[in-house]
Parts: sequence; structure tokens; C-alpha cells
Amino acid sequence: MSACVPTRATDPTRPAQLHQPHSPPPTPPRRFRVAGADLSASIAVFLIALPLSLGIALATGAPLQAGLVAAAAGGLVAGRLGGSPLQVSGPAAGLTLVTAELIHRYGWRATCAITVLAGFAQLGLGCLRVARTALAVSPAIVHGMLAGIGVTIAVAQLHIVLGGIPQSSVLDNLVALPDQVARMHAAAMSMSVLTLVLLLAWPRLPGRTGRLLRKVPAALVAVAGATLTASLAGLTLPRVELPSWSSHALAGLPEGPVLGVAAAVLTVTLVCSVQSLLGAVAVDKLVSGRPELQGRVGRSRLDRELLGQGAANVVSGALGGLPVAGVAVRSSANVRAGAVSRNSTILHGVFVVIAALLMVPILELIPLASLAALVMAVGIQMVSLHHIRTVTRHREMLVYVVTTLGVVFIGVLEGVALGISVAVGVALHRLSRTRITHEEKEGVHHVDVRGQLTFLAVPRLSRTLHLVPRGTDVVVQLDGSFMDHAAYESLQDWQSVHVAQGGTVDLGGRKGTRIAEPVHSGHCRCRPWTPWRNHQCDTATEPGPWLSDAPDAPSHAPSDRQEETIEARPSGHQLVRGISAFQRNTAPLVRDELARLAREGQRPSQLFLTCADSRLVTSMITSSGPGDLFVVRNVGNLVPLPGKESGDDSVAAAIEYAVDVLKVRSITVCGHSGCGAMQALLASEPGGALTPLKRWLRHGQPSLDRMADDDRPWAEIAGRAPADAVEQLCLTNVVQQLEHLRAHESVARALREGVLELQGMYFHVGEAQAYLLAEADGSELFDHVGLFDPADAAEELRHPV
Repeated sequence: MSACVPTRATDPTRPAQLHQPHSPPPTPPRRFRVAGADLSASIAVFLIALPLSLGIALATGAPLQAGLVAAAAGGLVAGRLGGSPLQVSGPAAGLTLVTAELIHRYGWRATCAITVLAGFAQLGLGCLRVARTALAVSPAIVHGMLAGIGVTIAVAQLHIVLGGIPQSSVLDNLVALPDQVARMHAAAMSMSVLTLVLLLAWPRLPGRTGRLLRKVPAALVAVAGATLTASLAGLTLPRVELPSWSSHALAGLPEGPVLGVAAAVLTVTLVCSVQSLLGAVAVDKLVSGRPELQGRVGRSRLDRELLGQGAANVVSGALGGLPVAGVAVRSSANVRAGAVSRNSTILHGVFVVIAALLMVPILELIPLASLAALVMAVGIQMVSLHHIRTVTRHREMLVYVVTTLGVVFIGVLEGVALGISVAVGVALHRLSRTRITHEEKEGVHHVDVRGQLTFLAVPRLSRTLHLVPRGTDVVVQLDGSFMDHAAYESLQDWQSVHVAQGGTVDLGGRKGTRIAEPVHSGHCRCRPWTPWRNHQCDTATEPGPWLSDAPDAPSHAPSDRQEETIEARPSGHQLVRGISAFQRNTAPLVRDELARLAREGQRPSQLFLTCADSRLVTSMITSSGPGDLFVVRNVGNLVPLPGKESGDDSVAAAIEYAVDVLKVRSITVCGHSGCGAMQALLASEPGGALTPLKRWLRHGQPSLDRMADDDRPWAEIAGRAPADAVEQLCLTNVVQQLEHLRAHESVARALREGVLELQGMYFHVGEAQAYLLAEADGSELFDHVGLFDPADAAEELRHPV
């Protein structure tokens, strides 16, 4: 197998200065460099942002230059200061309705001042670190808000498409629509239709030529095509008018009731913040689909993103621009265009500034009808069928519809408040809607509880349980996902009394699984299959805050005080407690499966050869269970060559048994970051007493020689060079041990017959990231991307090596 992409960052013959495991490489001097990918991505985003910024400004009734100011502020300020490096900010369609209402009520200069105040409010929220709180808003409310805004935009822009002027409200626009159709302006309508046709047809161009042409943004092609056609045909119709920058209006103090201005600031703050934060989360999901960015672009820092958006709104409002928020269309285009850093966002802002200063004569050729058709299409797309299917599946269609209608007919803030009220009502209805039934079957009393078991249902639960005769066998089936403390105590009190009177009680959850008890202050109640949390249960120590009873709770590292407590516990006591917990909690769940395996014998599909490092949990990183893997562990995941004086029969015997007897289909050699064996191998010096460890590490000498060979390429892991010589040796060692495997007779025979495959794996402990080096016409490096949505399937994204 060939190693990986040739990249030599350091000299392997000089490993004198090593980093500690998982430590980052030395930080180079900071120099501003723009990658070619960032430059091309910034051009693509600029070509999308330019017509959209003008169209959104047109839809709000603001000066068209305000859209360019907002796009520049979003690119330069939010791009530089924000916490989501690849999110592109600017004037967003989701803010169109809000801004239009503010301009109609307070005037343009006062709207700019409201934008500045909203920016300061976002800065305050960012300093208070409440960004995560905004994500608690129900997606049905957010999708309903965007749908309502989209409907309002589409109806309003339809009047401009027909050659008229929109009214101030949706109802007025709908009432005036028949008259507007009767007085339709033919030239404006033709340019609007041309824009829509190009906008829809351009992404669907077939063939290789179409694939090349589709790299040009459809929005730019649509507007440019309509502009060129109108100019060549000499059509008379309204066009873009950009006044001189010397007469550009800046922010002015708003006039009106203080409460009204405060409500306006709150509305802008809410819409800008929620849209930007949700956009940052969406960008993280897009970034996860590009493994070459792993390690280069971190996950979004939402509080910092809120600070960046606030600063951008302050600058945009002060300079006479529209409110700024993260824009999904531009952000997704930025990621798909290959951006690798925030430089692409910043450069797109620079290009907007250049266009606003030097391209005014060209921009003034654009027909307003073309921009209106573009914005109308964006508004229609905001009513997403995917979102409707999602909220329907989660039974939140009522919340979605109420929010949408509220935004359309009342206003954004009022519609969102109405949606929140309905969402709370729906949640309370679900909590209180609990069905409790009791029936007797063959002498056994069955009590079924369907729904959430809260204090609201305790009276009905108590009445039903007291209908059960004394001394009988009872099965209580709980078909819900939540039970509060009042319900738990009521159920446990009844169970204690019923058992004391000679009866039996079997508590079961969904599919008959037993109900886990909540955490008490006196002892730990870890659930079976609890995710690894780097702790041991101890009755003498109060459970720390990281002991969550939720089965899918995230892992947390214990504090220093807790680590000291753990280290002080006798290991024998830990073993006894662990065995006791297994027998009590886990054994009942796996007994049937293990009994089947005992009858049928082991039939693993894979031999997994890995290091003896205690941090490498094979079942966890491979999501495997009993009977899946035949595991061989040793120091350094070494495979000694057969037939040598230094050969090792224990590893060779395991390989022969796995291939010839168990008939495994694959063998995986798994190395890991920070391997102590590789560090010892690098630090070893010739001579000295041959201890058992040194004798064993001689099997790793070919890996060290391979890394020192100047004719062999160095590894590259997920688009980056190894952090240090230790990581380089860990990667090289995996490749070398795969070559040693080929020398074993049983392996060579199975490979010739095509019934066995070899694959290498590297696990980065600190990042909890697995990389697979699989054999397929050479070597290919696969990055197993972490999951963001449990419903999504993991993908393998190829990187040639």
C-alpha cells in the first residue's frame, strides 16, 4: 500500500523536539494569506450578493445603496469578527418585511438608528452569552416566520413585476392585484418573465457544457440577461437609480413613542439574531460534509457570532445601510464554492465596496422589474415544502400555520409571539393528555399509561392503581418519554405498598424495557449501556454534575476535585462495583443475546488488531457488540513478521485462527494518536539492556525506517499534515503493519482467493475522530464524519492519498 500524499513538514531523522500527545504544532508567525479557494469562493458569493442586495433594498423601499452598504458591512465586519467563519452576512430576505414596516412608520433615517440600537442590543446579548437560548425557539415558529415573510415579499413584488407599485400591506396588495393585472406593463412583465425563466432554467442545463455554465450563479445570469435584453431592445421601463454618495442619508434619531421604538429595536434584534444563529448551525452541517476542513474550520462559536452580527448592524445602520443577518443562500454558496476560511467572506465585502464605487453606471442599467422578479422568487422559496413536511411529521403544523398567518396579516413580532403562545399551549396539551387503562388478562392485571406522566395525571394514576386488588400480579407499562418527580413518587409508593401486601409489580417502558430509576443523592444509578463518562460510581461520593440520567446525554469531563476522588478509589472496589452494576443493570438486557452466542459459537466478521492503550475502546469507536469483532491488542498494534527469530507466535496464532478457523472477511490494524509505544520507539537509543519492552518494540523498527526513508511520501490526514513526528510514526506504523500482515501465509492465501481484505484505521483520541485507510486500487483515506442529526446516516467521504 502506498502511504499518503507527499508532504514533508519536518525532518523525520531529527525527532529531538517532540510535542506532547495531542498538542498542536508550533504557531507560525501570523501573515495574511489568501488561499486560491477563498478567492474563487468570494467571487462566487459576490456575484450572488450584488443583485440580491439591490433587490432586497428595492423590496423594503429603502435607498438601493443601503443594500450595498449592508452587504459590505456584513462581509467586512461580521466576516472578520463573527464566530462562524464561513457564514456570509448581509441584507436578508427574512428582514424585508420588518424593515419595510419600520421605513413606512418612522422613515429611513430613523430606521437606520433603530438598526444601530439593535446592533448594540445584540452586542449586549453576546456579552451575556445567551446565544444558545435563541436556539430554544421551536423550528416550527422559525419556519412559519420565514414563510410568512416570504408570502408578504412575493405578493408585494408581484406588483412591481407587473409594472406597478406595491401597497403597504398584504391585504391591500391582494385587493389591488386584479386592477394591477388589468393595467399590466408589457415591457416590465416581459423582463420579469425572462428573469424567472433564466433563474429556473440555468441550474438545470444538461451535459458537460451545462455543468461548466452552472458554475456562474443563476441570480447573476438572470439579472444580467434581462438587463442586456432591455438595453439592446431599447425598452422604456423603470431602472435602478443610485444617487450620489454625497447625498447618501445617514442615521437620524427616531421620533415617536418610546415603547414603539423599543418594540421596533426588539423586533430587529430578535429576527436578526435568530436567523443568524440558525444559519451558523446550518453552516456547521455543511462544513461537516467537507472533511478537508476538519481541523481547519472549527464549529461556530455562537456568542461570538452574535457579537459579530451586532457590530455589523452598528456599522451598517450608522452608514445608512439595511439591517444585517446571516444569509443562507450566500453561506451555502460560500461553502459549496470551496471556501476554507473567513477570508472569502471578507473579500466578498471588499468586492461589494469596489462595485458600489466603480460599477454605478452598469448597475443603473438593471430593470427594477428584473430585481423584483428575483426577490419574488426568493420569497416563494422561503415557503419550503421540506419545512412543511418536517413540522407535519412532528405534529406542529398548527404552530406553523398560526405563525405564518400572524406574520402575514398582523406583523412579524406579533406573529412570532402568537406562534410561541400556540407552541406553549400545544406542549401543555401533550403533557396533560395522558391515557391510563386497566385490564386483567389470565390473572395478571395490566395498567397501561400512554403519554407523558406528570403531576397533572397523578390523580388519575392513583385512582387506577387503587383499583388493582391486593396480592395480585401487576404489569405497569409506561409508553411515554417523560415522568416527573411527583408521578415517580406516587408510583413508587404504590409499588412498595402492593409488594408488602404480597403482590408483584413489573414496571416496563416502551417495548417492555425496564424503567431506570432517577439519581438519588446517596448512590449512583447509572443506566445500562450508559455512554462512557470517565467515572466510576461510588456510594461514598455524591454524584457529580456530569452524572446525567439521560441515556443520550453528552459526555463531560469531571473537575479536578472529582478526578482526585476517582484516583483515590481502590481499583478492587471499582471492579466489584462494576461487576455488581453489570449483573444488576446490563446482564438482564444482554442475557438472551449472549445465550444465543453461546449456543451458536462466535462468528465474527472482522479481526481487529489494535493497541493496548486504555483509552482505545474498540466497541465504542466501531459501534460493535458481542460477537462482532475478534480483537487482538498489544503494545503499539504491532504485527511481527513470521518465520523470523524475533517472530511472535501469539499474534501469528491469532491471525491464523481468525483467518482459517473463524473465516473473518477483513482484518483491521488500528493505530491511535499519542501512542506511548511510538514515542518510546522514537526516543529509543541503540545499546543498553534488552528489557521485554525493548525486545517487543524491535517489531516496530521497520516502521521507523519507513518514516526515515526520503523516497517514501509522508502522510496527510484529512487534508492536513501530521501534528508532529509521533503522529507521523503512528500513521506510518499502520501502513507498515499492513505489509507485515501480507507476509503471513494464511493472510496471503486468503487475499489471493479474494475472500479477505485488509484495512488500516487511525483514531485521534483527543478529537474522537476515526480515519480509515482502505485498500482499493491503491490507498484511499476516508474521513468518518460525526453525526449532527441522529436521523442522518454517516457518510464516507473519499480523499485520494
